[in-house]
Amino acid sequence: MIADWVTAGFILSGALFALIAALGIVRLPDVFIRMHASTKAGTLGCGLILIGLVVQSGGETAVIARAAAAIVFLFLTAPVAAHMIGRAAYLAGDKLDERSVIDEMSDEAKAVRSEASDRSD
Repeated sequence: MIADWVTAGFILSGALFALIAALGIVRLPDVFIRMHASTKAGTLGCGLILIGLVVQSGGETAVIARAAAAIVFLFLTAPVAAHMIGRAAYLAGDKLDERSVIDEMSDEAKAVRSEASDRSD
């Protein structure tokens, strides 16, 4: 009985974080901030749902191992993928929102674009 309530708490909180990630994708101004919201909140939401699955399984070793592997995989790959997609979007010319204060990649982007134009000549 208590395990059902704990499971429901984990799954509902995970679903809430997934909803927050979805709202971030819809509402935030540029691709970089949207990607940040979806990566952080989405990963946490999936992790919480998987923890709820572990609690509901009653401690089965196979379920715990698979859920732990999935959580580790999510926490290792999501930030790296988001970084690479964001860098590619920036180098492709996506603009920061006008409310952004600092553009730390402007020098790197200029160097990459000039290197690409030198190769095409």
